Amino acid sequence: MNPKYPLYIVSKNRADSRLTSKSLEAMNVPYYIVIEESNYKDYSAVIDKKKILILPEHYFDDYDTFDDLGRSKSTGPGAARNFCWDHSIKNGFKRHWVMDDNIDYFYRFNKNEKIKALSGSIFRAMEDFCDRYTNVAMAGPNYAMFVPRRKNHPPFIMNTRIYSCNLILNEAPYRWRGRYNEDTDLSLRMLKDGWCTIEFNAFLQNKVNTQVLKGGNTKEFYAAEGTLPKSKMQLNMHPDVSRVVKKYGRWHHYVDYTPFKKNKLIKKEDLIINKKINNYGMQLTESSL
Repeated sequence: MNPKYPLYIVSKNRADSRLTSKSLEAMNVPYYIVIEESNYKDYSAVIDKKKILILPEHYFDDYDTFDDLGRSKSTGPGAARNFCWDHSIKNGFKRHWVMDDNIDYFYRFNKNEKIKALSGSIFRAMEDFCDRYTNVAMAGPNYAMFVPRRKNHPPFIMNTRIYSCNLILNEAPYRWRGRYNEDTDLSLRMLKDGWCTIEFNAFLQNKVNTQVLKGGNTKEFYAAEGTLPKSKMQLNMHPDVSRVVKKYGRWHHYVDYTPFKKNKLIKKEDLIINKKINNYGMQLTESSL
């Protein structure tokens, strides 16, 4: 079973690694990959041209970087993510997925086991769950590293940030902004306006650290300037719930999500939930272990 909403991968200078692309192809999940025109030759040599979308230049010019530096440095992935949002609306969809390009695997987390997903059923299950409600603005799978096997975890967490693999409600009145922390910023703007977000533990993503994998914004951002500008921008964006801390030898931003625990899910009218377990055709096989 495949997702009913379109999937977009935003990628830059990673035609060689293309981790998310390889993961989705192994799962037989259709997707688009959004790249800059200068990268087309490299990507078209290894990915079906029908899956490639070229980011129009004006999305860079129109993008709110939340600083005064303009295009003197990389804008980050937000401009491309805004294009994905518009593209999905143009094609008549209610929601869309937008993903980073450094996701190695996707998993189903069941009975404290991380089981590799070999189909798109996990995306369909998350979509159907969100579509039960009128006010889920964004959702996505948690990072596998944050869900250790030795502990029990709820199937999902309400009203927190959604990172790297985002299922977005197209009618939500926002767009991506910020040179850094665009995931955190979008999550917080939604939550502050009373929307809900859902972070799934039942389904996980194995994301490779941005600063480890070559390409993307590693060279433009972190190799040259570290993480302090990133953390400072988060503080400037949302000083009411953010602070800058130093942990593990580098700067981080900390966000307090407790003010948003009051945001409650609103069921659709006349919603009938079938209490029979639906595994979306997923079966445990030796190849998924």
